[in-house]
Amino acid sequence: MKSLSILTDAAPAFDRPIPVGQLYFPSWERYEAAMRGIFEREYYNNNGPLLSELEAQLRVFFGTKHAICVGNATFGLMMVAEALGLKGRVILPSFTYISSAVSVAWSGAKPLFCDVEPDTHQIDPNRIEDLLAHNSDISAIMAVNLWGDAADIPALQDLSDRYDVPLFFDSAHAAGCAFGARPIGGFGRAEVFSFHATKALGAAEGGCITTDGDALAARLRGIRPSYGSEPSSEPYRVINSRMSEAQAAIALMNLDDFEAIRARNKRLFTAYAEGLSGIEGLRVLHPTRVSKSNYQYAVCDVNAERFGVSRDLLMAALQAENVQARRYFYPGIHRSAEFGTDPNPATPPLPVTETLCAECLQLPLGAKTDEDTVELICALIAEVQRRSAELGQDQRCSVG
Repeated sequence: MKSLSILTDAAPAFDRPIPVGQLYFPSWERYEAAMRGIFEREYYNNNGPLLSELEAQLRVFFGTKHAICVGNATFGLMMVAEALGLKGRVILPSFTYISSAVSVAWSGAKPLFCDVEPDTHQIDPNRIEDLLAHNSDISAIMAVNLWGDAADIPALQDLSDRYDVPLFFDSAHAAGCAFGARPIGGFGRAEVFSFHATKALGAAEGGCITTDGDALAARLRGIRPSYGSEPSSEPYRVINSRMSEAQAAIALMNLDDFEAIRARNKRLFTAYAEGLSGIEGLRVLHPTRVSKSNYQYAVCDVNAERFGVSRDLLMAALQAENVQARRYFYPGIHRSAEFGTDPNPATPPLPVTETLCAECLQLPLGAKTDEDTVELICALIAEVQRRSAELGQDQRCSVG
């Protein structure tokens, strides 16, 4: 095994950065043909033929009555919050991307942060019930389906029904996943998916909202808006979040390729799971609730005491080798500049979230990664543990 660059200033193990994101993109030939078609039709936006075709295919893909494409998933979450008329407080995890909370705040509601399950990183229904029982102004539950896995959907729906509080999902990570016999997409009042380039089903940028509710879908299209399509006399606060024909073209091509993308991701995930299985203090997170995963994330928890060094020091060592590992959802939305400066007295302690923000690490998995790359990354992680004493003592390895 080569010397660790962070200790010796040697050349990195990889001569190019290995990114963490999916970054699947169609071939230049397919992309060029699609763009030529767009320019020949001279139809670039506003419910064009490619967008109409994409929404039709997504309705089948997600198994829902409606699929409404949007410019990105953040806008999608904002639209759902607005369409549901959320006020008061909305329960959601702090261990998620900050857009989840921003969308709630934009609608005029306030996020009420909930802790997550330590083994799955998903929002904890038991903690949700505590919040519902002790707060009278809860207007919705936003669950987040993380890591190509799912929250405890039956338990969440039971809480929604018993407390008469709408349930919706930030499913940015979950395109192509299934819960039991059903695709993720048709649960709760609505679900929001991301088609960012870092996701398994990418459109370079974009997303969609899925729902089986006709009235909700009509409100969402009015908020998007959809000029010339399903005109409505209802007044809406409009978000100009239509998906372009160029985005739709890329999404359609990646939708055609999706099963091949899923299979490749699963091979890479399996290689990580096998390569890291014997390393003390490092736990690879496996999807456990879904019947089918997109395997778009390789995420592990690093216990500093048992592994030998902290997550941050392991991340720094990998980055010195051009492995762009990253800490995800750090430091937690409840500690962010936007939401951490105005503490909510209703927010309980979030011990699991605090631990995960210190331990969770994302490793590269996607189009720019292959089995040989995964094998070397696993070997580097093992070497970091083997030399943990040196790393802890070397001044070059200090992490800010």
